[in-house]
Amino acid sequence: MIAKWTHETNGQGLYEITDEVERQVARAGIDEGLCTLFIQHTSASLVIQENAAPSARRDLENWMNRLAKEGDPLYTHTSEGPDDMPAHIKAALTQTSLSIPIVDGELALGTWQGVFLWEHRRAPKRRRLVVHIGQ
Repeated sequence: MIAKWTHETNGQGLYEITDEVERQVARAGIDEGLCTLFIQHTSASLVIQENAAPSARRDLENWMNRLAKEGDPLYTHTSEGPDDMPAHIKAALTQTSLSIPIVDGELALGTWQGVFLWEHRRAPKRRRLVVHIGQ
């Protein structure tokens, strides 16, 4: 099964999308298999991260912003603003696809794990995602 959807963001941050991915897995109706999730962008990414403590997400965001700072004079790709190249760097350092096993009809995530879309741009965006679920 392949499904596509969009997710609206309000700017930089980690947006939990676990519930939507779980809905897609339930729709597929399989007991065992693999869920592959893909984001069709170069300035946003996907991560599996802690979903219990919001401070973990804030710390990740702060750390990544320190690592890929806006306004670095080495950047030449700045046509869409000062967050343009840092967003591409952040996406390159994380992932644009995830593979998660399906066991007993559910994502085999750990107790504190969630699936997140990581928006690296400051402006709100509509992000396109594709999920493939198979045995």
